[in-house]
Parts: sequence; C-alpha cells; structure tokens
Amino acid sequence: MMLLDEMLSLNLLTADQHHEIGAWVRQARTPERILQMPPHLWKVLEQASVLLDFDNPAGPLH
Repeated sequence: MMLLDEMLSLNLLTADQHHEIGAWVRQARTPERILQMPPHLWKVLEQASVLLDFDNPAGPLH
C-alpha cells in the first residue's frame, strides 16, 4: 500500500484509482486473486509504475 500511496502523492494515480486499486488488493486475499484485477486497473498501475521508474534502483525520475 505504501507504493500506491506514493503514486497518489506524485499524482500518478487519481484518488478514485488509488481507492479502487487499494480496495481490490485488500479484498483479494491471495496473489492469484490480485492477478485477476480488472484490466483497466492494471493499465493504470503499469503506467504509474513506468512513470515512477519502479525498476530503477536509483529511484524515480523527477
């Protein structure tokens, strides 16, 4: 959830997207269920991850 909060604070997610993704993850209970998240939420999460430069050990691009 910290990553989602950071994405929200950097305006990479809207408040509604943050809430919807967070609610999905909280109710999912298993990794398999999380992977069943609706495609529109995955797309937003993927885009935010790219913008956050999640894979870069040096940190986000600002």
